[in-house]
Amino acid sequence: MQRNFSELMRKRRSVRAYLDRPVPRATVEEICRLARSAPSGANLQPGHFHVLAGGALADLVAGLQAAIDAGAPQAREYSYFPEPMPPGLKARQRAAGYALYQALGIERRDLDGRRRQFRRNYDFFGAPVGVVVTIDRTMGKGCFMDLGMSLMGFLLAAEAHGLGATGIGALANYGPQAHRLLALPPDQMVVCGLALGWPDPDAPENRFRTERADLAEFTSFRGF
Repeated sequence: MQRNFSELMRKRRSVRAYLDRPVPRATVEEICRLARSAPSGANLQPGHFHVLAGGALADLVAGLQAAIDAGAPQAREYSYFPEPMPPGLKARQRAAGYALYQALGIERRDLDGRRRQFRRNYDFFGAPVGVVVTIDRTMGKGCFMDLGMSLMGFLLAAEAHGLGATGIGALANYGPQAHRLLALPPDQMVVCGLALGWPDPDAPENRFRTERADLAEFTSFRGF
């Protein structure tokens, strides 16, 4: 299972199409344990993974799709992107979206096609395992950073096991609906989702890669 860390980081990508093949519970448990080994301030270990498969996942997906069809308003409980989005970051966002739509053959003006693709967030892209990630509402902002490190651990552990995964920030748009459908405790806030499964190697959305900033754009060195 172990692989070179540099290889894991370079090969990891967001997987948005999966094979119809179950993932053993023992494998998912190990991935969650590895994710939990991420560091956290004062060892608070913030965040909870609500792991769903089979009928439990199908019920959540059906409930979310029904809520969307009924016109449920989006109600994110926390700010994800800067508002307004600065031009430089907006360009990155658009480039990533265009790359995905181009891989899928969706034209820029095909708004219906783009909406259909975005809606796949809410069926976890057909993955056999879906995870709803929550955090205690009383946690401070720094705990979101700690949870993020745990999420990265989850993604890398999935890659190390030969699986694919992607984060689903869009799930928070319907966080209240997910909260109700799963009967979550009142103190839990829906942060995001995760899709997990065996990647479909033939799916075009799994073959494109987004670009990363050059070192000089995000790094400064002093005293070297």
